Amino acid sequence: MLYNLLRPVLFSVDAETAHELTLSILAAAGRMLPAATIAASAPVEVMGLAFPNRVGLAAGLDKNGEAIDGLARLGFGFIEIGTVTPRPQPGNPRPRLFRLPEARAIINRMGFNNHGVDALVANVRAAKYKGIVGINIGKNFDTPIERAADDYLAALDKIYALASYVAINISSPNTQNLRQLQDASELDALLGALKTAQARLADLHGRYVPFALKIAPDLDAVQLAAIAEALRRHHLDAVIATNTTLARDKVEGLRHAEQSGGLSGAPLLESSTAIVRELARLLAGEIPIIATGGILDGHAARAKLDAGASLVQLMSGLVYRGPCLVRECVRATA
Repeated sequence: MLYNLLRPVLFSVDAETAHELTLSILAAAGRMLPAATIAASAPVEVMGLAFPNRVGLAAGLDKNGEAIDGLARLGFGFIEIGTVTPRPQPGNPRPRLFRLPEARAIINRMGFNNHGVDALVANVRAAKYKGIVGINIGKNFDTPIERAADDYLAALDKIYALASYVAINISSPNTQNLRQLQDASELDALLGALKTAQARLADLHGRYVPFALKIAPDLDAVQLAAIAEALRRHHLDAVIATNTTLARDKVEGLRHAEQSGGLSGAPLLESSTAIVRELARLLAGEIPIIATGGILDGHAARAKLDAGASLVQLMSGLVYRGPCLVRECVRATA
């Protein structure tokens, strides 16, 4: 109800300003209120972790981990923060975030804008919430693609001890050449380096932190099969399907549809769910799937599970539906 009153105000300003305002409100609420405790309404074990429910927050909303405590009060079973890079970076020039309300969609070309891994670590340490927090890592925009692994490893060293799981983002369309890391040889080298580091860090910290790979929806059958084989070969703990899409066929002719960047929201549901379904076939239950993309109601969340996912994540749908979407999806996936 409260969000229904706030939404016209938020939609009266540009999308990024509204995003910043919402995050500030959530951060303030988190500081003022006691730590949230999420009741295990539909508990499930995935990646060796006990989730109180299947519905999580996708990376991208809280890039710096500034509003963990406020977000935890919305009822998520887990929260993913980031994408964070080793060094702070401003991202792409504004405007870089656009609503397409007729399609209940968003286009963004943010470009991994964040305060850097040290700032995120400080925020996670300060958070009162003790539930599952995933940390999504990426590379700095000015790091050559052939040295991308250095950035992932540098971020991993800083966040490993604090993360419930680590999401490896190689699929944002807004960092030049990043999706090249999905190619077979480059993916093999990156995952090999990360898994070696994981073993070292597990020994150092006395705990194993699962890894999840986040992939794009814009993959053909051959690419997807190669990724599935790499996930198996390197014993990844999960795959997140999917990131935003470069396709515009579902929003053609709408205002802002011509903007560059990744498209999310309702138009992504069909293609991202198709990726989940094909991954489920290829992986045959060996590696769990975390599904995100196009979830704007409980039926869409349920469809992801029916396609083979174990968990779901929300983000763009929150812009159009608000916190009630979390509760609806928790009920639908119980």
